[in-house]
Parts: sequence; C-alpha cells; structure tokens
Amino acid sequence: MGHALMENRNGLIVGAVATRASGHAERLAARHLIEPHADRQQKVTLGGDKGFDTQDFVAELREINVTPHVAQNTNGRRSAIDGRTTRHAGYAISLRIRKRIEEAFGWAKTVAGLRKARHRGLPKVDWQFTLAMAAYNLVRLPKLLVVAA
Repeated sequence: MGHALMENRNGLIVGAVATRASGHAERLAARHLIEPHADRQQKVTLGGDKGFDTQDFVAELREINVTPHVAQNTNGRRSAIDGRTTRHAGYAISLRIRKRIEEAFGWAKTVAGLRKARHRGLPKVDWQFTLAMAAYNLVRLPKLLVVAA
C-alpha cells in the first residue's frame, strides 16, 4: 500500500511511504508520516477518511499535539471525533480539501506507471512510490509558481 502526507495549503506531498497491506497499515503509516511535523509551534492537523475515526488513533494524535480532522464514522457507533474538533471552521475546510490527495494517486497511476508495481519487495516498491510522489511535486510546482507570481 502507498501512503502519502499532503500539505493542505499547496497540495504538495511532504511524505510518502509504502507498507505491506494490513488492517492497521493506514493508521500506522499516518502516525509515522505526521510525527516529524508534530513538534512545530503552529497548529498541526491531520485529515483522513472514516477509516481513521477510531478511539485509539484519535487519542494517539492528540497525545502528540496533532488535531485529528478525520471524517466522522457514525455508522452504528459513536465517533471518536467530538464537538471540540467539529465546531471549528478549519475542520470543514480540511474535509473538503483532503480529497486533493486523490489527484496525486491518480497521477501516479496514470502517468507514473504505478497502476501495477514493476518491482518485487517492499524496499523497491517504496522507492518507486516515493520517486513517483516526488515527480508529482515537480509537475505541480510550476502551477503553484504561476499563481504566486
């Protein structure tokens, strides 16, 4: 599985890793990718889909001073995301912007050739995925520079 960490303001990929597929791989990779950014002075948030709405994952994020902006999963259970997170305008913005990460995965599958892995073994697949995410950033940069100018 390929996992990427995106910066919401500009849509650039700031972290990428490939892992073996398991029931907890996404949450473990998210924690691994966000930890280096958690000790900053400014507020750090982490957006995600309903699969990240678990009591333990939300508690782990709050322990490292990361605000969990994950979609609430209320299908027959109580969500781990409560009013202290959902009442802020930034929560709604994060839920809307988090879909931008799919652009990077779509580009990687169609242009970078990641629809099917060419290599065997986790280290080589991780290398290929990380390289594809870096290439996506290089493709995205000129668009950002035109807007900023």
